[in-house]
Amino acid sequence: MPVNADSDAFEADRPSESDTALPINELFYSLQGEGKLSGVPTVFVRTSGCNLRCWFCDSYHTSWEPTHAWMDVEDILDEIASYDAEHVVLTGGEPMIHDEAVELLNRLGDRGYHTTVETNGTIYRDAHIDLASISPKLQSSTPTADRDPMGDGDWADRHEQQRIDIDALAALVDGYPSQLKFVVTDREDMTEIETLLSRIRGAATAAVPAEDVLLMPEGTTRDELDRTRTAVADLAMEYGYRYTPRLHVDLWNDAPGT
Repeated sequence: MPVNADSDAFEADRPSESDTALPINELFYSLQGEGKLSGVPTVFVRTSGCNLRCWFCDSYHTSWEPTHAWMDVEDILDEIASYDAEHVVLTGGEPMIHDEAVELLNRLGDRGYHTTVETNGTIYRDAHIDLASISPKLQSSTPTADRDPMGDGDWADRHEQQRIDIDALAALVDGYPSQLKFVVTDREDMTEIETLLSRIRGAATAAVPAEDVLLMPEGTTRDELDRTRTAVADLAMEYGYRYTPRLHVDLWNDAPGT
């Protein structure tokens, strides 16, 4: 059954016998489709639940209508070990809303895995993270009344108020090797991206070089990417940032578990 996707809302159906469980939407083996490690064989652990509601969310069943099964951290580790992979991505939803994500990441680090966390950058946690893949949500992500998948506009104000946390973004950049990955819908997003990068650079101690800034076309199907990828690639060249494909969409379209 769909549930409210805030972290505290998941406690109602947590298994009573486990205090180290996570709500898992899916766990699968594939190729990393985005960012610096695009193309690398990887195990993906997708948690359910998010503190934001992007209208174009490509993981609808972790945010707008979250579904999940509870898995203990030990069981998650056992399933990861069944795949021949050295890289693990913890994604969502927003995985960092869950306290237990820290234990999972630390235990993965202890076992020698390379860990990437896909995060919207609104929450900082001290954990074993080899790559923080930070995707700050731009104003174009806000589910305004004409773009709300649920049709009621209830999340617009809340999403807009919570989508950017400069302190958390600076802490993530300072705390971990990172990439800043922006979903670009059109050229108008670039002004906001430039302003946001300036704010992050002003708040963080670590440098944020252009090579760590990635522009990614919006789109969850091949047809949608066909309409956006060339324009975003042109913007990456114009601004001197890195272009990142959505390799999994190119290969498997919008199939689950990819």
